[in-house]
Amino acid sequence: MIELAQVVQAPKIDYQGLAPLFSTIGGSLAVLMIGLFRGRFVQRTLVPAVAALALLVAMGMTIANWEAGDSRPIIEGALAIDTLALFMSMLFYVTGLATVALSLRSDVQREVGAGEYMALLLGAISGMVVLAGAENMVTLFVGFELLSIPLYVLSAGYVRRAHSLEAGLKYLVVGSVGSATLLYGLALLYGATGSTDFRAMAIAIGDTVAVTDPLLLTGVALAATGLAFKASVAPFHQWTPDVYEGAPTPITSFMAVATKVAAFAVTLRLFDYALSDAQVQWGPALAALATVTIVIGNAGAIAQSSLKRMLAWSGVAQAGYLLAGVVVGTQLGLQATAFYLAAYLFMNVAAFAVVIACERVSEHGDGIESLRDLGRASPLLAWPMTIAMLALAGFPATAGFIGKFYLIEAVVAGDYAWLGIVIVVGSMISLVYYLRVIAVMWMGRFEVELPSFPPRRVKAVAGRSPEADARAQPEVASVAILAAAATIFFGIVPSPLFDLVSDVGTSFGGLV
Repeated sequence: MIELAQVVQAPKIDYQGLAPLFSTIGGSLAVLMIGLFRGRFVQRTLVPAVAALALLVAMGMTIANWEAGDSRPIIEGALAIDTLALFMSMLFYVTGLATVALSLRSDVQREVGAGEYMALLLGAISGMVVLAGAENMVTLFVGFELLSIPLYVLSAGYVRRAHSLEAGLKYLVVGSVGSATLLYGLALLYGATGSTDFRAMAIAIGDTVAVTDPLLLTGVALAATGLAFKASVAPFHQWTPDVYEGAPTPITSFMAVATKVAAFAVTLRLFDYALSDAQVQWGPALAALATVTIVIGNAGAIAQSSLKRMLAWSGVAQAGYLLAGVVVGTQLGLQATAFYLAAYLFMNVAAFAVVIACERVSEHGDGIESLRDLGRASPLLAWPMTIAMLALAGFPATAGFIGKFYLIEAVVAGDYAWLGIVIVVGSMISLVYYLRVIAVMWMGRFEVELPSFPPRRVKAVAGRSPEADARAQPEVASVAILAAAATIFFGIVPSPLFDLVSDVGTSFGGLV
C-alpha cells in the first residue's frame, strides 16, 4: 500500500487557470438554488444580479490570467489558457451579460423559472469556455455537449407556445445529428493519428501518418461537418432560421453570437493547430464551403419579412466570411477571425436589442413593419439599429468594415484572392436587405414589397408608443446603445482591438 501511494500521485490543479470556469459553474449552481425561493425581488432582481456577478468575476479572473502571461495547458494538457481561449472567453462573458440584461423583462423567465433560466445560460457559457480552450478531442466533445444541451432547453423556453417547442425540437434533432457526425470524425482522427491530444496529432500528421491518408481525410471531413452544423455553415444551416425565429429573442441573440464564437474558436484550434500540416488538403474544401455559405446566406436574407429570420440568414452569410479566416491557416487569418468575431458580437447584440424592444410593443412582433417610422418615434433605438445594419454590411467607420478588410487582407496574403472577391460581392448583395431595414425606420412612407405585412403604421400595445416603451425598458435601450457605440468606436479607433488580436495570433507557435 505504501509503494502504491508513492507511485500514484494526484494531478496538480491550477486553480488560477480554472478560476473563470469555477465562477460560471458555481454561479450556475448558486442561481439554481436561489431560484427556489419565491418572491418578485428574488426572481426578477436577485437571480439576474447573481448571474451577472458570476460573469463579472469570471471576466476579472480571465483578465488576471491574461496579464499573468502564462499560456501553459492545464488539467494534464486537456485545456489551454492561452490568449485565444482567454479572448474568446471574454466574448462569451460580454454576450452573457448582455443576455442577462435583455432577459430582465422577458416572459420566458416566468415560464422557465428565473433560477433555471440563468442556470442553463451560465451552463452553456461554461461549455463554451471549455470548448474554446480544448486541447484534446475528448475535452472538445465534452465542451460541445455542455454548450448544446442547455441551449436545446432554452430554445423551447416558451413552453406553452407550439412555435417555441418546435424550435427546441428542431435544434435538438439537428444538433444531435451534428454531434454524432463530429464524434465519428473525431474517432476517425484518433484512429489515423493514434492520439486524442491536439499537439500529438499535429506531430503525427506528416510523420507517422500521410496527409493524404484516407482515414485522416474522412475524419477531417466529418469533423468539419459537425462543426459546420453548430456554426450555421451552408449547406448545414437549415435549422438556423426556424430555431432563431421560434426561440425567445434574448436566447436567439445569445445563440447568434456566442454559439458562433465558440464554434469558430474550436474550429481555429482544431484546423489551424492540430490539422495545420494538412491545410493543403482541407483548405480548398473549406474555401468552397465559405463561398456557398456567403451566397446562400445573402440570397436567403433578401426575401425575409421577419427580422429574426433575416438576421438568421445574415448570420449564415457572416459564418462564410469568418470561415475565410480559417481557410488560410495563417497567423493573420487567426487574428482577422478573432477581430471579426468581436465586431460581430457588437453588431448583432445591437440589432437584436432593438428587435426585442420593438417586438414587445408592436402588433407585428418581429416583423420588419415593427420598425416603421422608428426613427421618428424613438431615435434612441433607431440609431443603434442603423449602425448595426451598416456595420453588418461593411460600411466604413464601423467595426464591420475593419473586420471584413482584415479578412480580405488575410485571404489575399494566403493565396485565396478569389475568396476576397467573394466577400466583397457578398457584402454588396447584403445591402439589399440591410438598407431596406434602414429605409423602413427612417422613411416611413418608403414603399417596400412585403406581402405578409400591409404598409401601415406601428400600433403600440395598450396605447403605449415605441418611444415610451423604450423609456420603460432602459436596460434594453442601454444594451443597444452601448453595443452600437462599441461598433463605431472600434471602427474609428481599432488599435485597442488590434493589440488584443495580435496577442491571440501568438497562440499557435507554428503559424506564419
